[in-house]
Amino acid sequence: MSEYNEKSFPSKLLTWGAIAFLVYLVLVAVGTVSGGFKLASGGSEGAKEIFAFATNPFVALLLGALATALVQSSSTVTSVIVGLVAGGLPLQIAIPMIMGANIGTTITNTLVSIGHIRSKEEFQRAFAASTVHDFFNLFAVAIFLPLEIMFGLLEKFSASLAHLFIGDADLSIKSYNFVKPLVKPAVGIVKDGVSFLDGKAAGVAMVVIGIAMILFAVTTLGKLLKQALVGKAKDLLHGAIGRGPVAGISSGAVVTVMVQSSSTTTSLMIPLAGSGVFTTRQIYPFTLGANIGTTITALLAATSITGPAGEVALTVALVHVMFNVFAVGLIYGLPLLREIPIKCAEKLAEVGARNKTAAFGYVLGSFFVVPGIIMLAVR
Repeated sequence: MSEYNEKSFPSKLLTWGAIAFLVYLVLVAVGTVSGGFKLASGGSEGAKEIFAFATNPFVALLLGALATALVQSSSTVTSVIVGLVAGGLPLQIAIPMIMGANIGTTITNTLVSIGHIRSKEEFQRAFAASTVHDFFNLFAVAIFLPLEIMFGLLEKFSASLAHLFIGDADLSIKSYNFVKPLVKPAVGIVKDGVSFLDGKAAGVAMVVIGIAMILFAVTTLGKLLKQALVGKAKDLLHGAIGRGPVAGISSGAVVTVMVQSSSTTTSLMIPLAGSGVFTTRQIYPFTLGANIGTTITALLAATSITGPAGEVALTVALVHVMFNVFAVGLIYGLPLLREIPIKCAEKLAEVGARNKTAAFGYVLGSFFVVPGIIMLAVR
């Protein structure tokens, strides 16, 4: 036993060291995307021109959903968006993209439910438990996107919070920001590495390198955290589901922060639903907690940016938080609205269990075909 412990301790130390390095790499990557986008676009006016096709908020929404469905990680997409906002991407484009990322991230657990397709009863339970996440996020966007377009509620509220945290005073938290000095030299190395290219080409290269770094770091970080914490996450999941909505939402958020992936958190639940251990109604609050927990990555990414750009980056990260918190409070808080995602998911699961082609059509159509066609048509 002692020999096992001697071997396991260095292994655990190495794992947590790798986790710390990957967190640092995410920060460096976001700084690289931000710096590269500034260089490539020539400032905020150039950024508006680059994303002129997405000035329609619905197109920006679809862009966020499609990008997230393709990479299967809202954490990756939101981290890239934070970097782009710091580089000049307008908030009016970024906010719908953030909402779209919430929709796109639900594909992973829906795909996991397909694994139960051989048994009609299991598949119906699993498909309902997975698509309740889809319908909740679609319903949240249907409520909050029009409000955002008309009144800018999330942007104004989040901007006020960001200003409160960063502010103009000498004693604001930016005076104590130790992240930028740690990140700046590494970003400088990337910039020097592409300096043989001309200005805009070097900027594009930095954006591409930064996105590749984010993809690698977030994916590997999720795997390492899952390896290090998934046992504890499962224990927490089993202990919380079925013990009321507050316990479910809280534990869903905590588990997602632990494993840095809402896809992992929600996917853990699907086999339990398929086997009949928990119902869709019991799993529902845990899913909502995962929505809130996944926002930690964008907040972490925003800490790598300082100055006016840092305040805007923090604003869009807080929009992600507030959107999910307000959606849970409104939709789950009101009994009439709370039932809508459950009923929609259960009805779709009935149809999908009877007709497997319809289930596959829903996944491909909702996440890839429809967003892709609309974006190509608008473009």
